[in-house]
Amino acid sequence: MAVRSAPAGVAERERPGPGARAAKVAAQAWRPVALLALLFVAWWVITAAGWVEPYLVASPWDTFSIIGNKWGYFWDNTLVTLWETVAGFVIAIALGVLTAVLMVSSVTIERTLYPLLLFAQVIPKIAIAPLFVVWLGTDLAPKIVIAVLMAFFPVVISMVTGLKSIDPEMLQLSATMGAGPAKTFVKIRLPASLPHLFAGLKIAATLAVTGAVVGEFVGANEGLGFVIQQANGNFDTPTLFAGLIIMSVLGVLLFAAVELLEYFVLPWHASRRIDAATTSM
Repeated sequence: MAVRSAPAGVAERERPGPGARAAKVAAQAWRPVALLALLFVAWWVITAAGWVEPYLVASPWDTFSIIGNKWGYFWDNTLVTLWETVAGFVIAIALGVLTAVLMVSSVTIERTLYPLLLFAQVIPKIAIAPLFVVWLGTDLAPKIVIAVLMAFFPVVISMVTGLKSIDPEMLQLSATMGAGPAKTFVKIRLPASLPHLFAGLKIAATLAVTGAVVGEFVGANEGLGFVIQQANGNFDTPTLFAGLIIMSVLGVLLFAAVELLEYFVLPWHASRRIDAATTSM
Protein backbone atom coordinates (compact mmCIF):
# COMPACT_ATOMS: atom_id res chain seq x y z
CA MET A 1 0.00 0.00 0.00
CA ALA A 2 1.39 3.40 -0.96
CA VAL A 3 2.11 5.79 1.87
CA ARG A 4 0.57 9.21 1.36
CA SER A 5 2.96 12.06 1.89
CA ALA A 6 2.14 15.53 3.03
CA PRO A 7 1.71 18.18 0.30
CA ALA A 8 4.70 20.31 -0.51
CA GLY A 9 5.24 23.10 1.98
CA VAL A 10 3.06 21.44 4.65
CA ALA A 11 4.83 19.97 7.66
CA GLU A 12 3.38 16.60 8.59
CA ARG A 13 2.73 16.26 12.30
CA GLU A 14 2.62 12.93 14.11
CA ARG A 15 -0.43 11.97 16.09
CA PRO A 16 0.33 11.80 19.80
CA GLY A 17 0.36 8.28 21.15
CA PRO A 18 -1.18 6.95 24.38
CA GLY A 19 2.01 7.77 26.28
CA ALA A 20 1.88 11.43 25.27
CA ARG A 21 -1.79 11.65 26.20
CA ALA A 22 -1.15 10.05 29.58
CA ALA A 23 1.74 12.46 30.19
CA LYS A 24 -0.51 15.43 29.39
CA VAL A 25 -3.24 14.20 31.74
CA ALA A 26 -0.66 13.69 34.50
CA ALA A 27 0.80 17.16 33.92
CA GLN A 28 -2.67 18.71 34.23
CA ALA A 29 -3.79 16.62 37.20
CA TRP A 30 -0.92 16.97 39.65
CA ARG A 31 -1.82 20.50 40.73
CA PRO A 32 -5.42 19.80 41.84
CA VAL A 33 -4.30 16.49 43.36
CA ALA A 34 -1.58 18.30 45.30
CA LEU A 35 -4.07 20.93 46.47
CA LEU A 36 -6.53 18.25 47.64
CA ALA A 37 -3.72 16.47 49.50
CA LEU A 38 -2.73 19.74 51.16
CA LEU A 39 -6.32 20.44 52.23
CA PHE A 40 -6.64 16.89 53.57
CA VAL A 41 -3.44 17.29 55.62
CA ALA A 42 -4.69 20.64 56.97
CA TRP A 43 -8.01 19.02 57.88
CA TRP A 44 -6.23 16.19 59.69
CA VAL A 45 -3.85 18.54 61.55
CA ILE A 46 -6.65 20.85 62.71
CA THR A 47 -8.74 17.97 64.08
CA ALA A 48 -5.83 15.97 65.51
CA ALA A 49 -4.45 19.00 67.35
CA GLY A 50 -7.85 19.65 68.92
CA TRP A 51 -8.07 23.21 67.61
CA VAL A 52 -11.80 22.73 66.99
CA GLU A 53 -14.38 20.67 68.82
CA PRO A 54 -15.29 17.29 67.21
CA TYR A 55 -18.97 18.26 67.05
CA LEU A 56 -18.00 21.22 64.84
CA VAL A 57 -15.51 19.54 62.48
CA ALA A 58 -15.28 15.76 62.21
CA SER A 59 -11.87 14.21 61.77
CA PRO A 60 -10.94 12.48 58.50
CA TRP A 61 -10.72 9.16 60.34
CA ASP A 62 -14.24 9.46 61.78
CA THR A 63 -15.65 10.63 58.46
CA PHE A 64 -14.22 7.85 56.31
CA SER A 65 -14.79 5.25 59.01
CA ILE A 66 -18.50 5.97 59.07
CA ILE A 67 -18.63 5.72 55.27
CA GLY A 68 -17.08 2.26 55.52
CA ASN A 69 -19.28 1.17 58.43
CA LYS A 70 -22.51 2.44 56.83
CA TRP A 71 -21.59 1.80 53.22
CA GLY A 72 -24.95 0.28 52.27
CA TYR A 73 -26.82 3.20 53.81
CA PHE A 74 -24.78 5.78 51.91
CA TRP A 75 -24.87 3.76 48.68
CA ASP A 76 -28.67 3.44 48.65
CA ASN A 77 -29.19 7.14 49.31
CA THR A 78 -26.54 8.12 46.75
CA LEU A 79 -28.35 6.10 44.08
CA VAL A 80 -31.56 8.00 44.83
CA THR A 81 -29.85 11.37 44.47
CA LEU A 82 -28.03 10.18 41.35
CA TRP A 83 -31.29 9.15 39.69
CA GLU A 84 -32.95 12.48 40.54
CA THR A 85 -29.90 14.37 39.26
CA VAL A 86 -29.54 12.48 35.98
CA ALA A 87 -33.28 12.65 35.25
CA GLY A 88 -33.36 16.39 35.94
CA PHE A 89 -30.18 16.95 33.93
CA VAL A 90 -31.46 15.09 30.86
CA ILE A 91 -34.82 16.88 30.96
CA ALA A 92 -33.05 20.23 31.36
CA ILE A 93 -30.91 19.48 28.29
CA ALA A 94 -33.93 18.60 26.16
CA LEU A 95 -35.99 21.61 27.27
CA GLY A 96 -33.01 23.96 27.22
CA VAL A 97 -31.91 23.08 23.69
CA LEU A 98 -35.48 23.31 22.38
CA THR A 99 -36.00 26.68 24.06
CA ALA A 100 -32.72 28.00 22.70
CA VAL A 101 -33.61 26.96 19.15
CA LEU A 102 -36.98 28.68 19.44
CA MET A 103 -35.40 31.85 20.83
CA VAL A 104 -32.81 32.03 18.06
CA SER A 105 -35.38 31.33 15.35
CA SER A 106 -37.68 34.18 16.41
CA VAL A 107 -36.83 37.58 17.83
CA THR A 108 -40.34 37.83 19.26
CA ILE A 109 -39.96 34.57 21.17
CA GLU A 110 -36.54 35.61 22.44
CA ARG A 111 -37.75 38.98 23.69
CA THR A 112 -40.73 37.29 25.35
CA LEU A 113 -38.95 34.39 27.03
CA TYR A 114 -35.61 35.91 28.01
CA PRO A 115 -36.96 38.19 30.81
CA LEU A 116 -39.05 35.31 32.15
CA LEU A 117 -36.05 32.97 32.19
CA LEU A 118 -33.95 35.57 33.97
CA PHE A 119 -36.72 36.20 36.49
CA ALA A 120 -37.08 32.48 37.19
CA GLN A 121 -33.31 32.07 37.54
CA VAL A 122 -32.84 34.73 40.22
CA ILE A 123 -35.55 33.24 42.46
CA PRO A 124 -33.84 31.16 45.19
CA LYS A 125 -34.80 27.55 44.54
CA ILE A 126 -34.79 26.76 48.26
CA ALA A 127 -37.59 29.34 48.62
CA ILE A 128 -39.90 27.72 46.07
CA ALA A 129 -38.97 24.09 46.78
CA PRO A 130 -41.71 23.72 49.45
CA LEU A 131 -44.30 24.64 46.82
CA PHE A 132 -43.26 21.74 44.61
CA VAL A 133 -43.43 19.40 47.60
CA VAL A 134 -47.00 20.59 48.29
CA TRP A 135 -47.99 20.29 44.63
CA LEU A 136 -46.17 17.06 43.72
CA GLY A 137 -45.75 15.25 47.04
CA THR A 138 -42.60 13.88 48.64
CA ASP A 139 -41.70 11.39 45.91
CA LEU A 140 -39.00 11.91 43.28
CA ALA A 141 -41.00 14.40 41.17
CA PRO A 142 -40.31 17.63 43.13
CA LYS A 143 -36.58 16.85 43.39
CA ILE A 144 -36.37 16.25 39.65
CA VAL A 145 -38.26 19.49 38.94
CA ILE A 146 -35.88 21.51 41.11
CA ALA A 147 -32.89 19.83 39.44
CA VAL A 148 -34.36 20.82 36.06
CA LEU A 149 -34.81 24.43 37.19
CA MET A 150 -31.22 24.61 38.44
CA ALA A 151 -29.70 23.11 35.27
CA PHE A 152 -32.03 24.68 32.70
CA PHE A 153 -30.67 28.24 32.58
CA PRO A 154 -26.99 27.41 31.79
CA VAL A 155 -28.10 25.09 29.00
CA VAL A 156 -30.32 27.73 27.40
CA ILE A 157 -27.79 30.55 27.63
CA SER A 158 -24.88 28.49 26.33
CA MET A 159 -26.93 27.08 23.45
CA VAL A 160 -28.26 30.50 22.46
CA THR A 161 -24.73 31.88 22.52
CA GLY A 162 -23.49 29.03 20.37
CA LEU A 163 -26.27 29.33 17.81
CA LYS A 164 -25.68 33.09 17.53
CA SER A 165 -21.91 32.77 17.15
CA ILE A 166 -22.14 31.54 13.56
CA ASP A 167 -20.33 33.64 10.99
CA PRO A 168 -23.04 35.36 8.88
CA GLU A 169 -20.98 34.68 5.77
CA MET A 170 -21.33 30.94 6.40
CA LEU A 171 -25.10 31.29 6.57
CA GLN A 172 -25.12 33.35 3.37
CA LEU A 173 -22.95 30.75 1.64
CA SER A 174 -25.29 27.99 2.79
CA ALA A 175 -28.31 29.87 1.43
CA THR A 176 -26.50 30.55 -1.83
CA MET A 177 -25.82 26.83 -2.26
CA GLY A 178 -29.51 26.08 -1.84
CA ALA A 179 -29.51 24.67 1.70
CA GLY A 180 -32.79 25.10 3.54
CA PRO A 181 -33.16 26.17 7.19
CA ALA A 182 -33.26 22.58 8.46
CA LYS A 183 -30.12 21.52 6.58
CA THR A 184 -28.32 24.71 7.57
CA PHE A 185 -29.14 24.02 11.21
CA VAL A 186 -27.93 20.41 11.10
CA LYS A 187 -24.79 21.03 9.04
CA ILE A 188 -23.66 24.46 10.27
CA ARG A 189 -25.48 25.88 13.28
CA LEU A 190 -25.60 22.76 15.47
CA PRO A 191 -21.95 21.67 15.07
CA ALA A 192 -20.70 25.21 15.65
CA SER A 193 -22.83 25.58 18.80
CA LEU A 194 -21.66 22.33 20.45
CA PRO A 195 -18.53 23.77 22.14
CA HIS A 196 -20.68 26.45 23.80
CA LEU A 197 -23.32 23.88 24.72
CA PHE A 198 -20.81 21.59 26.42
CA ALA A 199 -19.46 24.52 28.42
CA GLY A 200 -22.98 25.08 29.72
CA LEU A 201 -23.54 21.36 30.33
CA LYS A 202 -20.53 21.20 32.65
CA ILE A 203 -22.06 23.93 34.80
CA ALA A 204 -25.53 22.41 34.58
CA ALA A 205 -24.29 18.97 35.69
CA THR A 206 -23.06 20.30 39.03
CA LEU A 207 -26.13 22.50 39.50
CA ALA A 208 -28.41 19.50 38.91
CA VAL A 209 -26.81 17.76 41.90
CA THR A 210 -27.40 20.86 44.01
CA GLY A 211 -31.02 21.04 42.85
CA ALA A 212 -31.74 17.42 43.73
CA VAL A 213 -30.20 17.83 47.20
CA VAL A 214 -32.12 21.08 47.80
CA GLY A 215 -35.34 19.25 47.00
CA GLU A 216 -34.38 16.51 49.46
CA PHE A 217 -33.74 19.12 52.16
CA VAL A 218 -37.34 20.29 51.96
CA GLY A 219 -39.19 17.00 51.95
CA ALA A 220 -37.74 13.52 51.53
CA ASN A 221 -37.15 10.26 53.35
CA GLU A 222 -34.16 9.18 51.26
CA GLY A 223 -31.27 10.68 49.31
CA LEU A 224 -28.09 12.50 50.27
CA GLY A 225 -30.03 15.63 51.20
CA PHE A 226 -32.07 13.56 53.64
CA VAL A 227 -28.85 12.06 55.06
CA ILE A 228 -27.30 15.50 55.56
CA GLN A 229 -30.50 16.92 57.04
CA GLN A 230 -30.84 14.08 59.54
CA ALA A 231 -27.17 14.22 60.50
CA ASN A 232 -27.43 17.97 61.05
CA GLY A 233 -30.47 17.56 63.29
CA ASN A 234 -28.76 14.83 65.33
CA PHE A 235 -25.43 16.70 65.57
CA ASP A 236 -23.85 13.71 63.83
CA THR A 237 -20.91 15.60 62.32
CA PRO A 238 -19.09 12.57 60.80
CA THR A 239 -22.22 11.53 58.88
CA LEU A 240 -22.78 15.16 57.84
CA PHE A 241 -19.24 15.45 56.48
CA ALA A 242 -19.54 12.06 54.78
CA GLY A 243 -22.72 13.14 53.00
CA LEU A 244 -21.11 16.38 51.85
CA ILE A 245 -18.05 14.55 50.53
CA ILE A 246 -20.14 11.99 48.65
CA MET A 247 -22.29 14.78 47.18
CA SER A 248 -19.15 16.59 46.01
CA VAL A 249 -17.73 13.41 44.48
CA LEU A 250 -21.03 12.85 42.67
CA GLY A 251 -20.87 16.32 41.14
CA VAL A 252 -17.25 15.84 40.09
CA LEU A 253 -18.05 12.49 38.45
CA LEU A 254 -20.94 13.99 36.48
CA PHE A 255 -18.70 16.86 35.39
CA ALA A 256 -16.08 14.32 34.29
CA ALA A 257 -18.73 12.35 32.39
CA VAL A 258 -19.70 15.47 30.42
CA GLU A 259 -16.00 16.19 29.82
CA LEU A 260 -15.50 12.65 28.50
CA LEU A 261 -18.54 12.93 26.26
CA GLU A 262 -17.19 16.20 24.90
CA TYR A 263 -13.88 14.50 24.15
CA PHE A 264 -15.61 11.94 21.91
CA VAL A 265 -18.18 14.29 20.35
CA LEU A 266 -15.77 17.19 19.66
CA PRO A 267 -12.39 15.63 18.84
CA TRP A 268 -11.92 18.31 16.20
CA HIS A 269 -12.25 21.26 18.55
CA ALA A 270 -9.14 23.16 19.59
CA SER A 271 -9.80 22.59 23.29
CA ARG A 272 -9.61 18.82 22.76
CA ARG A 273 -6.27 18.73 20.91
CA ILE A 274 -3.34 17.47 22.89
CA ASP A 275 -1.03 19.96 21.23
CA ALA A 276 -3.30 22.95 21.75
CA ALA A 277 -1.57 26.03 23.03
CA THR A 278 -1.85 26.22 26.81
CA THR A 279 -0.45 28.48 29.46
CA SER A 280 1.98 26.66 31.70
CA MET A 281 4.05 27.67 34.69
